[in-house]
Amino acid sequence: MTGSSSSPVAEGRPGNHGLGPRAAVVLVFGSSAAVLVVEIVALRLLAPYLGLTLETSTMVIGIALTAIALGSWLGGRIADQVDPRRLIGPALGVSGAVVALTPAVLRTTAEWAPAMLLLIASLTILVPGALLSAVTPIVTKLRLTSLAETGTVVGRLSGVGTVGAIVGTVLTGFVLVSRLPVSGILIGLGTLLVVGSALVEWRTRGWSGTPALALVVVAGGLAATVAPGGCDTETKYHCVRVVADPDRGGGRTLVLDGLRHSYVDIDDPTFLEFTYVRAIASVVDAAFPEREPLAAYHLGGGGLTLPRYLAATRPGTRSLVSEIDSGVVRINRAQLGLGSEAGIDVRTEDGRLGLRRLDAGSRDLVVGDAFGGVSVPWHLTTVEAMTGVRRVLNEDGLYVVNLIDHGDLAFARAEVATLGEVFEHVALIGEPTDIGLDPTATPEGGNLVVLASKRPVDLRATQEALDARQTGWKITTGDDLTSWTGDAQPLTDDYAPVDQLLQPSSPRSSR
Repeated sequence: MTGSSSSPVAEGRPGNHGLGPRAAVVLVFGSSAAVLVVEIVALRLLAPYLGLTLETSTMVIGIALTAIALGSWLGGRIADQVDPRRLIGPALGVSGAVVALTPAVLRTTAEWAPAMLLLIASLTILVPGALLSAVTPIVTKLRLTSLAETGTVVGRLSGVGTVGAIVGTVLTGFVLVSRLPVSGILIGLGTLLVVGSALVEWRTRGWSGTPALALVVVAGGLAATVAPGGCDTETKYHCVRVVADPDRGGGRTLVLDGLRHSYVDIDDPTFLEFTYVRAIASVVDAAFPEREPLAAYHLGGGGLTLPRYLAATRPGTRSLVSEIDSGVVRINRAQLGLGSEAGIDVRTEDGRLGLRRLDAGSRDLVVGDAFGGVSVPWHLTTVEAMTGVRRVLNEDGLYVVNLIDHGDLAFARAEVATLGEVFEHVALIGEPTDIGLDPTATPEGGNLVVLASKRPVDLRATQEALDARQTGWKITTGDDLTSWTGDAQPLTDDYAPVDQLLQPSSPRSSR
């Protein structure tokens, strides 16, 4: 029988295809895993500037999928025209260099040229994603030694690539992000990819650009240490810094993702810096007798300013706090003076799940402050979530929530409408221009405070407390509040387009 294109070629013989089965598996597995690591970590890098929103996540996933499609298509096409052994080293090495530079490049762009952020972010995902995705068709080309085994080879390597992507996703989400800084993850991955490039280069005696790319990785690591937007600590959810107040010895500002999130005076917990915190304290002080201890629950912790205030002004108060970020809790203990104060119990958990664990009618007060300036946990805004809040409040209980919105305040109006679906009594507190008391002025937005309850609240006493603290804020309720809310639709678990309704301020603004 004469030879044919389907006749078998000896398995693993370098002279025929230059790549053994084990090396092929390692390359496809590793490159596929790396694509998902880049995707997840890029999302965390962008969150401080764009918010951890559905839109941001969708954008990053879309770019990553585009990179995978583009790389797979071009990788296979080029592998048919060029010796595939010459392609793997450059693909790994160049992608490694780009990955290592990503933290410094993105953070610098976000601070100095924010208009370019989306373009640069797209490139830092697209370039390495496409190069790494090209590895699978290139390796497949090298492993195809017979038409008779095409299905086996393609199926095996496709499966290996999928497993690699799964491992990269799980490893990043459950292990790497919780133990390493984002910049460390990307610089480490870039180093591994360049090392992999060097090994492939040594085996094939081909491309020789590894030394230059190694220098780029080193430069990326050094640049990441001096790039703007750095953190004292990177937690699972935030880039965190603690800034001392030069005017108050005990004053500390907790900065999350570049926003002034909480202010704490570790020597005087009754000192309240932020206006919205003074407004919440005014509502509580007016609604309950002076120094009466309360059973309070806090959705979101931050710097624990309100729990500390309640402990100081109402001895015997029991505050349970659901704070999803264990890193923020550690910083409270290490840098913000939180000790074993009686009555403050912090649990690392999602607030919606924390609500479910509370007994019905067990709380005098629920405080909602799990909202950031550029993103909102939507599942804490819905009718179903507010029904959970109502369930845990006793008949005289009060829900006080901090909202942040700008522009036409579409999210804030929807949330007020949502509270109106659940509670009999709702009032809105804020700057007169923001709450509709001056219809000739354009709302500027910022913080708003909403109080909701089953029982009437003494609004006159509340306004007096607001005035005493010199907030400058006013209260609106009844028909005026209905007019302000307009045709805003209540939010539900089934329909809560919070990311589309919310208009954040500049990422550098404060609360």
